Amino acid sequence: MAAAQGRLSDGTGGMDEAKNTDEDPGHGGTAPPSPFRAAVEALRGARLRPQVEVEVTPAPKRLAPYAYALEAAVVDGDQDLADGRLVLLHDPAGHDAWRGTFRLVTLVRAELEPEMAADPLLPEVCWSWLTGALGARGLTYGEPSGTVTRASSHYFGGLSERPAASQIEIRASWTPEEGKGGAPDAATHLTAWCDLLTQVAGLPPAVPGDASVVTLPQRRGPQSR
Repeated sequence: MAAAQGRLSDGTGGMDEAKNTDEDPGHGGTAPPSPFRAAVEALRGARLRPQVEVEVTPAPKRLAPYAYALEAAVVDGDQDLADGRLVLLHDPAGHDAWRGTFRLVTLVRAELEPEMAADPLLPEVCWSWLTGALGARGLTYGEPSGTVTRASSHYFGGLSERPAASQIEIRASWTPEEGKGGAPDAATHLTAWCDLLTQVAGLPPAVPGDASVVTLPQRRGPQSR
């Protein structure tokens, strides 16, 4: 297993707004509270599959008083199979919509064969990958919400030689259970999220025989970096 480190490409995420360019994960000029600091340290110390490259990226400013963001790519040699972003949000005063003081927000995306993208069960299956990844790690969470989007591109004229391309995109958020000291088990949530990312990329599960895994055939081949 590799520690949480690495790189990603373009910074597109589930939080489409101007990013914070500061290293400080708080936006109010005060030191982050201890539960948030503990959660961030847990993220930094997580041990992940070697195929997943992770790096810290500037977090959104306006979603919560404190935020910490990671970007990741599932890599096979010099090719990316899938990528995504995970943002940890913290509001010490609590948030009615979250029903808690922490929230995890994510984007995961990958290229698919057009025939696979046309499968009417694809959105439900992809959402089950997220909930299954969290459940397989024994995580308790609340208020899950999200979207699964299929997009297809067809090329014409001077671009007509390009094959049609389809992409799956999962945007989701959930409230992690707070543990001792008020911090969630952030490292395990990151590990579960990486399980989702590798599953979308078409890799076998980290634990062979995992009953939560639902397999879809005919994944598109690796995409060049």
